[in-house]
Amino acid sequence: MKNTWEIVKLTLKNTIPDHSYRMWIEPLKYLKFEKNTIQILCPNVFSMKRIKENYFLKFENEFSNLGYDKLKLDFKIGDQKRKDIIASYAAAPMKNSFTKAKQMPLPGLDIQCSSGRYLKKGYTFKDFVVGNNSNFAYSASLSIARGGFSSNNMLYLLADTGLGKSHLAQSVGHYIISANLAQKVYYVTAEDFTNEMISSLKNGSIDAFKSKYRKNCDVLILEDIHFLSGKMATQKELAITLDYLLDADKKIIFSGCYVPCDIPKIDDHLKSRLDLGLITEIDIPDFETRVRILKRKSKNNGFIVPKDVTDYLAQELCDNVRQLESGLNGVVTKSSILGKNIDITLAKSVLTNMAVNRKKISIDSIKKFVCKEFSLSLDEIVSSSRKKRIVKPRQMAIYLSRRYTDQPLQQISRNFNKYHATAIHSINAVEKELTKNGAFAEQMKYLVKKIETGKI
Repeated sequence: MKNTWEIVKLTLKNTIPDHSYRMWIEPLKYLKFEKNTIQILCPNVFSMKRIKENYFLKFENEFSNLGYDKLKLDFKIGDQKRKDIIASYAAAPMKNSFTKAKQMPLPGLDIQCSSGRYLKKGYTFKDFVVGNNSNFAYSASLSIARGGFSSNNMLYLLADTGLGKSHLAQSVGHYIISANLAQKVYYVTAEDFTNEMISSLKNGSIDAFKSKYRKNCDVLILEDIHFLSGKMATQKELAITLDYLLDADKKIIFSGCYVPCDIPKIDDHLKSRLDLGLITEIDIPDFETRVRILKRKSKNNGFIVPKDVTDYLAQELCDNVRQLESGLNGVVTKSSILGKNIDITLAKSVLTNMAVNRKKISIDSIKKFVCKEFSLSLDEIVSSSRKKRIVKPRQMAIYLSRRYTDQPLQQISRNFNKYHATAIHSINAVEKELTKNGAFAEQMKYLVKKIETGKI
């Protein structure tokens, strides 16, 4: 059953946004299986509440798809007495300006920053595979971590999802903490920053929030900056915070999918501050780099994968690093469950539902596919109509076009008769809905499966 649990987690990893997976699903741990009930450990009460409210049905559906229709899920809080599960569950004081409550560290993560999230284990410079696609971004990140950096000590890591910007951003944090180069390293996402600010306003602790980021922060690592689109109050607060940090010569690392000028509805003050830093882009890795990434991940996880299988995976999975990792895990997991050797035949069976024939997928084919699924005409989906029955499918089609084609956002926007900012808003809206609406997530999963199996 433990292997089945890992398969379910792997499936969810490929169907929900990465930040949601890392925050809520990845920390969950298998405990035991008895009397048709699988017990899963959550790191804290808040995590368990979030899982039950937003992901319980997803887990049930995935287990049902694997033939466990009557399986019961029992989520429990991690207990420090369960040393046989994970020794790192020992209670530790949470370093937070707003509470003195104790919280156990998330499993699988080895370093806690002074604020926000944990730095992910393995997201270090040592474990980052450098290629022609990332050489400059890697060098710039290492430089700012070591202290030999200019451009106002501010770095902006630009890349599409799954190409390594989070790895490099967290590598900076790992390096600074390990080398004891700063006292306060804050690692948060833009969504975390927004939610914390809103919470502090509701609780009357906004002054403590401001002091925390403006005066008590040595290094700020802020991911997914594009999430702040349209959130004007948060943008203004962040812009003022950046002024304080820049004046104090503190280090600031941002990551995002878009250059500052392409983020819609962004405050001019904040945009000007983002433009002050060095913007470095991470591209899609070439074949040689993909092979080295697979070899590194195989070695780190103790996998023994034949060279021809590694080459095959690198050849077929060419979109991003996350896709490579998913393919590798899928091959190893299937080999373990079936008790078969890892070979090309096994790898091909795993990639059947992953490898996408790019020649058959275009913006036009996705538009036609979505129109067919939602009973719309091509004229309707590219119209200016704001009717819900048209807006939602249009946003989904834009999101899928971004995910499954190599076309830039400008081209995708033109194909739907929309502005560039509208396309970005559509993608953000879909990603947010995927984390909140189970029915919507299932609908998107259905569309994704049809696309990845060539049934469009």
